[in-house]
Amino acid sequence: MEMEDCGATRARPRDRIVGTARDLFRRHGIRGIGVDAIAEAAGSNKMTLYRHFDSKDDLVVACLRAVAADADRLWRQFEDEHPGDPMAQLHAWIRLGAQCVGDDGRGCDMVNAAVELADHNHPARSVIEEFKTAQRDRLAQLCRDAGVDQADLLADTLTLLLEGARVSCQSVGAEGPAARFIRMGEAVVASFAGETALRPTPA
Repeated sequence: MEMEDCGATRARPRDRIVGTARDLFRRHGIRGIGVDAIAEAAGSNKMTLYRHFDSKDDLVVACLRAVAADADRLWRQFEDEHPGDPMAQLHAWIRLGAQCVGDDGRGCDMVNAAVELADHNHPARSVIEEFKTAQRDRLAQLCRDAGVDQADLLADTLTLLLEGARVSCQSVGAEGPAARFIRMGEAVVASFAGETALRPTPA
């Protein structure tokens, strides 16, 4: 939820390293994998990696920025699918959230990085904070556009519901409380916007 050149062209070294690092960080954690292993898995070497990134921390930042870019593309996708219908976009956000919750059980890359990188001076921390704040603010604006009076409260509620569902999926699996994320999300929207906002979700 990698960046490659169009067609069958092999990805550029920098993009290949970022894509490989994202996968390895997700599977093993940032502290659990070193630059040697990343370079080898990317079909490169440490010299090439350091030609593109000053440090492992710099690579971590690049990976998190790639995560943010992916999220932005997903927003544009459901906005394009439901033009001029913010309530439909809000329900699409919930369905997309359910996919993110159950994709591989590894949770949110941003949250995982925040847990590992306890030093608040780490350069990745500002990327994480900016991303999470922007996502919440974008959701609040969508709630306002959908005509919800308490848009900020609804956005905070849905944000915490998604964050909690992803953590729950990591701890007790996809069949735990996270399995009912869509039903919970739609019930929350209905409670803020009225029963007419509760739209049936395709099976």
